[in-house]
Amino acid sequence: MQTQTFERMESNVRTYSRSFPVVFTKAKNARLTDEDGREYIDFLAGAGTLNYGHNNAHLKEAMIDYLASDGVVHGLDMWTAAKRDYFDTLNELIFKPRGLDYKVHLPGPTGTNAVEAAIRLARVAKGRHNIVTFTNGFHGVTMGALATTGNRKFREATGGIPTQGASFLPYDGYMGEHADTLDYFEKLLADKSGGLDIPAAVIVETVQGEGGINVASLEWLKRLEGICRDHDLLLIVDDIQAGCGRTGKFFSFEHAGIKPDMVTNSKSLSGFGLPFAHVLMRPELDQWKPGQYNGTFRGFNLAMITATAALKKYWSNDTFERDVQRKGHIVEERFKTLAKRLSDNGMPASERGRGLMRGIDVVDGDIADAITGKAFEHGLIIETSGQAGEVVKCLCPLTISDEDLIEGLDILEKCVDAVISGK
Repeated sequence: MQTQTFERMESNVRTYSRSFPVVFTKAKNARLTDEDGREYIDFLAGAGTLNYGHNNAHLKEAMIDYLASDGVVHGLDMWTAAKRDYFDTLNELIFKPRGLDYKVHLPGPTGTNAVEAAIRLARVAKGRHNIVTFTNGFHGVTMGALATTGNRKFREATGGIPTQGASFLPYDGYMGEHADTLDYFEKLLADKSGGLDIPAAVIVETVQGEGGINVASLEWLKRLEGICRDHDLLLIVDDIQAGCGRTGKFFSFEHAGIKPDMVTNSKSLSGFGLPFAHVLMRPELDQWKPGQYNGTFRGFNLAMITATAALKKYWSNDTFERDVQRKGHIVEERFKTLAKRLSDNGMPASERGRGLMRGIDVVDGDIADAITGKAFEHGLIIETSGQAGEVVKCLCPLTISDEDLIEGLDILEKCVDAVISGK
């Protein structure tokens, strides 16, 4: 296997190729194949970008047909038939059944573009600069989004330029299971000497992916929405990793029955790994002037074609989300068993997650690395997350077959046992 070209030419900033140092050539649903012909079960799925699996046949057919017909691929923000079809489908299959009324801003191709646009629009709409964000949150690495991201690894890579415009508060559970961290938020809002500049908005992940699969309780999310309403703050839900079905609902906030003022989406929005992002906003918040926030690749029609195909294929009824929830229960039970086995052998561990966004917190990043390293040796691709990489994180395709799901979990179990035994 030849890797010299990558090692010579690719920047040191690369990460995943260090954990999985092989050259991949093919992929289908939940399996990747390297150039030596070895297959791997994929519990990473493009860090949540491939919820519908690699090379989804239905989406690929829609893309190929569109290309073959000379459909518009790049159109800036001009009107196209592909965009109209996407908007109509999004409205009919996603917004209307959930009682949502949003306008759509296409800011550029990535999640951090969506976050940048959302927090900037919140400032425009409210005339305030401060954005409240939460410990362990991850919202992107461009300067505005980075100001709302907690991890020092990313914040210290600015070359000394300070990140500004955000205030961090403790996420649900950060102070222990018996503390409601929103008590602190409410006290700060009520205290003119508390030091908190009245925010324009609050940005939150209902499940913190990069932060370690930290799950906000439904009651906490409902209370957070209430605080925002009571104090005239906008609520932004960052659904970039947790959205598009990952938690068992199309939007992760559906479980709590809340309605954010803005939502950011990306990752699996195109369904095929094509870059695509948008900000959803209540219509009265759309206070942009023409061209005030733009981007060259905000009109990626090919991504809209596959996004539309994904919505029509998987979200015309509740069959798909119920299947995701069923698979999520399988992973949950297996992870609970593995966490207990680790704990019983002197390695404290706990299971966490929602839907098919699951993790095992093993406390120690070295233990997590040992488990995922052995998993790769045995044909399973799975990553870690958390502030010290202490959470073994499952983001398998939502379309994974039961056979591949069970085989992947069996591999993980063997690797956990090997780490416990010191082999």
